[in-house]
Amino acid sequence: MNAQSEYVILHPRVVPYAHWCWALGVIILIGSGWQIYNQEPIFAFFTFPSWATIGLGSYESAERAHNDIGLAGALLWHFAAMWLLFISLTVFVIYGFVSGHFRKHFLPIWPSQVLADLLAALRGRLDHRLGVRNAVQKLLYVGALLLMLLMLWSGLVLWKPVQFEEIGVPLGNYEGARYVHFFGMAGIVLFIIVHVALTLLVPKVLPPMITGRARRSAVAVQAQGDA
Repeated sequence: MNAQSEYVILHPRVVPYAHWCWALGVIILIGSGWQIYNQEPIFAFFTFPSWATIGLGSYESAERAHNDIGLAGALLWHFAAMWLLFISLTVFVIYGFVSGHFRKHFLPIWPSQVLADLLAALRGRLDHRLGVRNAVQKLLYVGALLLMLLMLWSGLVLWKPVQFEEIGVPLGNYEGARYVHFFGMAGIVLFIIVHVALTLLVPKVLPPMITGRARRSAVAVQAQGDA
């Protein structure tokens, strides 16, 4: 059996590329965002531990290099990751609509299917097959994608509140955007925890997201027609 018949393309190249760009960008955005948040907390009773932040360094070195008290480094990391996420997300959204990827792999999402798959997962009876996303996965992935779009929206308002005043009105302007950004971040962190936990429980899904392909024998029959 040759390599062409032994393997099937499970994810077109743009999918794993976008996935790992998001992974890197979101981790940097969260870590640097926590440092930015700590400079002016929304909730006075809550800040993030310094060891979990990105871009802090020492206050002495930050003041010497940037003439500030530690925020410049975090902002540099945050803006760099923002552009990485923006570009990769834009490319993926265009690809998703033009290629029909969203329609074929993420839609439709029926509440009855979500409930049935969720109950099956809680009972340990959910059959996970490579190449087939169950209703719960579809809902989580679509939710994460929408959260990233919301974070970009609210992030633009926080970055340039005057220039983007019009698009900030639905969010409650600058102060409202801060709350949207914070709780959007919390939603993404929760998604990451669930996503990593599920990957650890079903590790066979990880190699295809790296290489884009899987052995034909391991892929669900109905998925091969979509690959």
